[in-house]
Amino acid sequence: MTHFLDIHTTDRDRLRSIIDMARAMKTARGGRPKGTLDDEQPLAGRMVALIFEKPSTRTRVSFDMGVRQMGGQTMILSGSEMQLGHGETIADTARVLSRYVDLIMIRTFEEATLLEMAEHATVPVINGLTNRTHPCQIMADVMTFEEHRGPIADKKVVWSGDGNNVFASFAHAAGQFGFDLTFTGPPPLDPERECLDYAARMGRPITIERDPHKAVQGADLVVTDTWVSMHDPQSAKERRHNQLRGYQVNSALMAKAKEDALFMHCLPAHRDDEVTSEVMDGPNSVIFDEAENRLHAQKAIVRHCLGV
Repeated sequence: MTHFLDIHTTDRDRLRSIIDMARAMKTARGGRPKGTLDDEQPLAGRMVALIFEKPSTRTRVSFDMGVRQMGGQTMILSGSEMQLGHGETIADTARVLSRYVDLIMIRTFEEATLLEMAEHATVPVINGLTNRTHPCQIMADVMTFEEHRGPIADKKVVWSGDGNNVFASFAHAAGQFGFDLTFTGPPPLDPERECLDYAARMGRPITIERDPHKAVQGADLVVTDTWVSMHDPQSAKERRHNQLRGYQVNSALMAKAKEDALFMHCLPAHRDDEVTSEVMDGPNSVIFDEAENRLHAQKAIVRHCLGV
């Protein structure tokens, strides 16, 4: 069974082959209309279940469209429809879905839900996001960087803001793809120790620099994410803004990085909070290439899981 649960639990050579396949599939489409099928239809006759306990735009549309482009069909299920773990167990849900579909993608809250789904499913399971990691996003980010600047190995990536689930997958990717990663943010929002320890074991210890202007010096890529979650109470949102205001990515901060440093954000963004519109719409921003590449990277991940 070939699941795609996290970057650090996937073989390094397989990660590279996924990136290579994603680029090849993107090139092969050659700008054709989005609704048309790929020349290859490796998912013809296949059904993919897309489970969303968390709301989604990019993950939902990119997985749905990607499966369709490859000739397959999707069944989209919301958390409210399924009530995962609130009645029927996650394990039983996994067993039942495996009798109906060829692959399961799940976007959920708790990592334990993902792992239990994968343990009991008899079809591949893909991590569309959990509170701990977001591996599909970072595969798209690596693909995007390499499209613009060549191999990401030994490049300097700087994350400014909250050490959240997206950062955790960046830390895993640093170990697997061999780039240097710097975190700049306030101590209360430091990354989880697990992802820091992993990168260190892989020979890519993460640098923590509290001064964002020092952190971005020599950066090839600057990345940030939203300061607050849609589920955070108002009091938490106000506290986050106070903690992170000094870590906003703006023109003054980008000026301290390399002249050709790229800017990324997984979106959706709160313009002029974590990043200014000037940076988002500026010449070094590749956020919409990054968003598009979710489609291509995930198509390759699906093919990797199904072996087609």
